[in-house]
Parts: sequence; C-alpha cells; structure tokens
Amino acid sequence: MEDQRQREKMAKERKQRNLLAFTGTAALLAIAVNLAIAAINAHKKKRGKKDLFGSNVRVNLSAHEILKLADQIIARSKEVHDIVASIPLDKITYMNVISPLADLEAEQFPLVQSCILPKLVSTSDEVRKASAEAERRIDAHVSTCSNREDVYRVVKAFAARREWTSPEAKHYVECLVRDFERNGLNLSMTKREEVQRLRTQMNDLCMEYIRNLNDDDSFLCFSETQLVGLPTEFLKSLDKAKNGRFKVSLKSHHVSPILDLCKVGTTRRTVAMAYGQRCGGANLDVLEKLIQLRHRFARLLGYSNYADYAADFTMAKTSSKVFEFLEDISASLNDLAARELAILKELKKIEEGDSPVGIEDLLYYVKRFEEQQFDLDLGALRQYFPVDLVLPGILKIYQDLLGFRFEEIEDAEVWHHDIRLFSVLEFSSKDVLGYFYLDLYYREGKYAHTSVLALQNGSLPFNAARQIPVALLISQIQKGVGGQPGLLQFSEVVNLVHEFAHVVHHICNRGSFARFSGLHVDPFFVEIPAKVLENWCYESIPLKLISGFHQDITKPINDEMCKSLKRWRHSFSALKLKQEILCCLFDQIIHSTENVDIVELFKHLHPKVMLGLPMLEGTNPASCFPQCVIGYEATCYSRIWSEVFATDIFASKFRDCLSNQHIGMQFRKKVLAPGGGKDPIEILSDFLGREPSIKAFVDSRTELSL
Repeated sequence: MEDQRQREKMAKERKQRNLLAFTGTAALLAIAVNLAIAAINAHKKKRGKKDLFGSNVRVNLSAHEILKLADQIIARSKEVHDIVASIPLDKITYMNVISPLADLEAEQFPLVQSCILPKLVSTSDEVRKASAEAERRIDAHVSTCSNREDVYRVVKAFAARREWTSPEAKHYVECLVRDFERNGLNLSMTKREEVQRLRTQMNDLCMEYIRNLNDDDSFLCFSETQLVGLPTEFLKSLDKAKNGRFKVSLKSHHVSPILDLCKVGTTRRTVAMAYGQRCGGANLDVLEKLIQLRHRFARLLGYSNYADYAADFTMAKTSSKVFEFLEDISASLNDLAARELAILKELKKIEEGDSPVGIEDLLYYVKRFEEQQFDLDLGALRQYFPVDLVLPGILKIYQDLLGFRFEEIEDAEVWHHDIRLFSVLEFSSKDVLGYFYLDLYYREGKYAHTSVLALQNGSLPFNAARQIPVALLISQIQKGVGGQPGLLQFSEVVNLVHEFAHVVHHICNRGSFARFSGLHVDPFFVEIPAKVLENWCYESIPLKLISGFHQDITKPINDEMCKSLKRWRHSFSALKLKQEILCCLFDQIIHSTENVDIVELFKHLHPKVMLGLPMLEGTNPASCFPQCVIGYEATCYSRIWSEVFATDIFASKFRDCLSNQHIGMQFRKKVLAPGGGKDPIEILSDFLGREPSIKAFVDSRTELSL
C-alpha cells in the first residue's frame, strides 16, 4: 500500500516522453570507495575543471543559461523539422528525411537533459524554477512536433518505399510512423480532433480519481487495547480524539503497520474494510467513465480495445497473450498457494480460535510465521552493510562479471562537492565505453526518489564518431554521523544492485540510434536485467563480499543469515503473487471488455484467484486501485512479466556460476548491448538458446517453498 500522492507523482513521471529515462521502481546506488570528494575540489574555479571527452552534457548552468539553451534547442528542432517537411515526395531519401531526424535526437538529448537536470539536483530555487520552465517549453514543443502532419506525410512516404539501410533503421522508421499515428495523424481531421479531445478528457478523469484519494481524510478511532501489538513509537505518533482514543487515518503509513502488527483481528478487519471503501461512489463512477473513453480512444486508432492498444508495442504484443501468461502462472501456483494458506489458517486457529481466515489476516500471519521460523532481524542486519563497504563490493561484482574497469575522474566539473564521476572502460583496453555520475547523499531540495537518469544516449550518427552514453544515479542515502559509517537496510542494498544494473545497461548500449539507447527499450524489458542481477544479493559469496560488521568489517554476515535471507525472499511468494495476479486480471478485463460491472467483477475474481477467499464485504477495490488509472493502465502485469523472464535467465545461466565472466560477457553483448533496436523476445531467445519460459519461475517458488 503506497502513499497515493507519491503514486500520482511517480505515475505521471512514467508517462512522460522519453526525454527523462527513469527506471522504475526505486533503488539506491552509489559507486564510491570514499564518502566525498575533498572539499577543496568543490571550490576550484570552472576553468580548472577537466573536460569530459565525448560528453555534451552541461552542468552548473545558471537560470538564464538554462532558458537560453531551451530556446536554442527548440529553434534548432523546428529548423530541422521544417527542412524535412519541405522535401518533395518524389525526392525523399533516407539521407534527407530519416537521418536528419535521427541525428537531431542524438544531438539534442544531452542538451535537453542539461536543461532538466537542475530541477532534480540544484540547491538554488531560482535554478530549479528555470529548469522546470525549460522543461515546460520543451514539452510543449515536443507535443507540437508529434502532431506535425507535414513531417508525418514525408516520413510515411519514405516508409512506404521500404528502402531500409538496416533492420535497426527499419525499426526506427516504424517507430516514427507509429508515434505519429498514435496521435491520430493517419485519421481525418474530425477523428483527429476527437482523439485529442478524448485524451484530454481521460487525463482529467485520471486526475480526478487520484485527487479523490488524496483528499480523503477519513479516520477511525481505537482504544489502546484495540491496538495491541503496535509499537509504542507508532502509538505516540497518532493524534488523539476528544474521547482520548487514537485516531488512525486511512493512509498507508497508518494502515500498513496495523495490518502487519495488530494482534486484534477485529481491528485489522475494521481497518481493511474502511481502507477498501475509500471514495467508493465517486471513484467507481470516474473509473467507469474513464474505461468507456479509453475503449473509444483505442477504436479510433484501429484497436479492438484499450488493452490491445496498450500491449501492441510491448513484449506481450496482444491482450490475449497477457491473459494466457497470467492464467498459466496463477494455475501453476495453486498447489503451493494452498499449502501456504493452510499454514496461515493453522496459525490463526492457534492464536484466535476457529474464526475463518480473511484477506485482512494475510499480512499479519505471514509476519508472525516469519518471526517464528526465520532467525532474521532485518533492523539489526543493517549493521553489516556500511555504505563505504557495500559500494566497492558492488563495483567489484559488476567489473568481474561484465569485464569492466571503473575509474574515478578527479577534478571533473560537478554540481555539488558530494558528486562523483566515473569512466567505464573495457577491462582489457583503455577504450572508454561511457561515464556515470553518482549523486548519492541526502540534500535539501534534491529529487526525493532514487532513479537513474540518462544524460546522453549512445548512438552512431551518420558519418560521425560513436556518441558514448552518460548516466546519472540520484539517491538520498544518509551520510554517517559523528564518525560512524552510514548503514544501509538490506532492501537498500538490493536497490543499489538493481539500480546499478540500469546504469550499466545504459552504458553497454551499442545501437546506432539514440532513440534505442540503453534505457530506451521496451518498458517490460528494461527491468529484466536489473531483476536478474538482484539475485546476487541472496547468494552467499557475493553477499559476503558486500557485507561486514560496521565495527569490524572483516566479519561478513554468516552462512545462516544468507540462507535465511533467501528463504525470507520467497516466503509465501505464491499467495503474494496470487493477490497481484488478481489485480492484474481485473485491470486486463476492464480494459479488454466493454460494459463490465466492475464491482461484480472483483467479487467474481477474488475467490476464483484467491483459493476461495472472498472479497472483504462492503469494499470496493476498484475505487482505490490507482495503478489501473494512471501509469500502469492495462499494464499492471509488467512487474510480474519482468520477474518471470529474469528468473528464467538467472536459473538457466547464472545460478551455478555467479562469477563466470564468459557468461557475463555473453549477457552483456546479447542482452545489454542491443538496446531498443531489436525485439526483446529475440534478445532473450538469442541468449537463452530458446524462447523464454515461465517454468523456471514456478520451479524456483516451489523449490524454496515453506
């Protein structure tokens, strides 16, 4: 249960155009052995800083310089688009139509990012405001360009000739045409105007749905005896009503601890019911209207339903493939999920008697089981993960596996003295593959979430040298205090490994087009390499490499801790996944079928998927399910999709040979290097030697079952 305001913000960012290449869901990264660059370096004059060979990224721009650069970007873009649009249809060639557009993307991306970067990292309010204004201007221009019928007509005419210079060039042209046509430029003016009108109406309804959730200020009142099991610190954080009872809001930071820890079953049930009833009438009405508009929108663009529209340019291709995928996994997990549910029923019988297990009990009894069965204190475990030990360990893992050498660049121009910059070189040569910045530590005014930002895309412009990729990892790690090292939660360690995989994915790109660089790939595929490499966090040898007790770093976590972490990772994984599949199926059905009773649909799906457990009486899950409204509409299954294929890769290639550099180099060349210019299924099949399968995923859950 995430905070709704954060969901809205993150979902809106996910829907932005590819000027910002954030990766998912969230992790911490740093690549540093020391905690900061010496203070003297931060005060050196600009002229004393080293140039970054091959990088066109500009840092430390003033507010005036940012706005001036944004206007120059727009002017240059308009000039190129005007030239392309002016080419007579009988004189169009790859060189005068496609090449100028591709080269423009490569040339302008680092400049655009130079304008946008300060909004995320600058300590100056004036600079952040200028950056936000520059982004607004550039966004407006991008929108204008995406609706230029004159440019579309010329690109479409070239595509009709089918004079491809390479398979990647063919894919690039197809993407240009697709983007224009998904804006309705292949339709009549009347239908095109309707597409734009529907898009505006859909956006308004999405915002209304999220606003209703954000504005909900409902709360419940409980006595202390009704909140038995909650920590004293949590109770102290609660406001009190006039009658002295504790006020529990229906926000996730209150609801989650109660469902996890409260020993009183009636309290858990009351809170779960109220949480599931939020915005019932208002948001159900909004969602019904929104779904109707989405289906109309999809039909105008030539699709039978919105789910097919959403799936068309993803690995799934069609909504029928998505249904097949979800139903196969759900059925394969039935036996394991039934065994897990039986354990929870027995635990509840012991603690609360013969009352039946409800959906509101799952989190509490999962946690009770883990406390009893696993000798694992995640809070105490952080003592084994000092930042300045974890980071070099992660670097070594990636260098050894993928054949890299990371070298820190001293005296580089950066925007804060905490920033570090590294070059990435081939281990066996001095060839520079790319650069990455690390902005790791907490700073006021800085972007609050961990994310990877592509600053310059790798590409091979026509008749020019290869443009090398540049990436930035932003995080908010707390520094050590009073001579004590900063310590990471285990989840933060996993996030570090995950996010650094996105950095190297971006650096490894060898595609010709900036549009297909590293992180500009299928949105489902982009998470697969990172999820593959997360597995190193649960294996004994790499875990010991990145851990050490903070008072004596020669003492890493022991073998029993490693085993417990691995078991904990898959604890009740079938039941947890079943709950996620339930929501994914709901999302797919409403976006693939019209005139569905969304309340009755959830009631029907719940016991079918959740092994007979009914939906909590009186709740309206569809009224408080923001993922299907904004950010992941008709694609809620994307996380499962990525994890399934990542598990297949790890089980087939890496599980028994974590440090095999030969396999690591094959992974780098066949999976990380192609970028978005090659079909993701072809990429995975080439590496695996067969088509990817769900079998390894299901087997891994069964092997590590309770």
